[in-house]
Amino acid sequence: MKAWTLRQLWLRCRRSRGRLLLPVVAVAAGLFILVPSKPSSAVGKCKSEAAQGVDWSQCKKRLLMLNGSVFDGANLSGVDFGMTDLSGSSLKSANLTKASLMRASLARSDATGANFEKTEGHRADFSGIRADRAIFLSAEIQRANFTGAQLHGVDFTKAELGRAIFYKAEIGDTRFSMTNLSRATFHNATFDGPVDFDNAFMFLTRIEGLDLTKATGLKQDQVALACGDQHTKLPQGLSVPDSWPCDDD
Repeated sequence: MKAWTLRQLWLRCRRSRGRLLLPVVAVAAGLFILVPSKPSSAVGKCKSEAAQGVDWSQCKKRLLMLNGSVFDGANLSGVDFGMTDLSGSSLKSANLTKASLMRASLARSDATGANFEKTEGHRADFSGIRADRAIFLSAEIQRANFTGAQLHGVDFTKAELGRAIFYKAEIGDTRFSMTNLSRATFHNATFDGPVDFDNAFMFLTRIEGLDLTKATGLKQDQVALACGDQHTKLPQGLSVPDSWPCDDD
């Protein structure tokens, strides 16, 4: 191996405009000293094990079996969880802003106080999830499954929930303001507290048999777009439209 003098190294550095590639070879007392390159912090954090408070922001975690994991208080913003199994996990107060949950499963997980703002979760499975006080602001989760979910104090403002399923969900003190609920299904859901539908788009939203007497922000034109029946109870001042009941899809 050729021994480089300090002057030769300096001249080589000048010819390469100061760009030295790692590992760097230095000469000291006629010895070669190898300085290994350090792995980037981004790569290192993505190799961390699933744990409370872990920072996986912007990491790729697709097609994994992470069911039963504990992510309480974790930074999962921008993580790609596409088709990953997170069922039965604890995600309390976790940050999942702008995460990808495409076809991922969070079934029976505890996401109390979690932040799903601007999350993308087409066909994500939230069945049986506990998501009290969670934030889904501007989330795009069309065809998501919230069957049997506990959704108290949840903010779905401006979310895309087209064809989402809320069968037997428990909902109260929740906001669907300016939310796209077109063709969403609320069959057998329980509204056990105020629910805000201010400016929600409710084209063919299935509200048959629901007790909506505690709903706020609901207008007659929204009711006319939705699909109810003789068992649907509306807030005071609203009337059953002639278009009810809707034909089955």
